Amino acid sequence: MAAPAKKAFALRLDPAVHAAIERLAAAELRSANAQIEMLLREALEARGIAVGKTVGPRRGRPPRDTNARGER
Repeated sequence: MAAPAKKAFALRLDPAVHAAIERLAAAELRSANAQIEMLLREALEARGIAVGKTVGPRRGRPPRDTNARGER
């Protein structure tokens, strides 16, 4: 299942382009989806368009709770 922060949409590609992306992704140990995103980011950067990265949810155990006086 896709991460909630990702925007899902249908993308129609020429089968030859998709095959080339899959080969490149396999060579770089990425999924085809991650490879397409990386190629798009590189193309935008080459055109001088800055794209930030969306901050995802924090992972791991939350910090220890403290009581109202700040004591543990």
